[in-house]
Amino acid sequence: MFVTPAYAQAAAAPSGAASLASFLPLILIFVIMYFLMIRPQQKRAKEHRAMVEAVKKGDEVITQGGLIGKVTAVRENELEVEIAPGVKTRVVRSSITGVVNRTAPAAANS
Repeated sequence: MFVTPAYAQAAAAPSGAASLASFLPLILIFVIMYFLMIRPQQKRAKEHRAMVEAVKKGDEVITQGGLIGKVTAVRENELEVEIAPGVKTRVVRSSITGVVNRTAPAAANS
């Protein structure tokens, strides 16, 4: 029932190298998460931003709601999209998820 002196002694404080070694797995986990999750998400966001900024009149787009339509007017933060003959809606630029058909530049046909 008595505690032996070896167990009763306080543990020695970890040295500088030992404390760094204990944080190494946490640092390694963060680096792995950065390359597997954070970096690809940032890349996708950058590509989406570039795609949305490049939308112009005549492009066929898909919205987050699943509507497919042709861009008839481009404003600073919104687009006017024709989803059926004579049916036009205003859509916020950031809600565009994809461009189905891009209009070809007029000079490309030469």
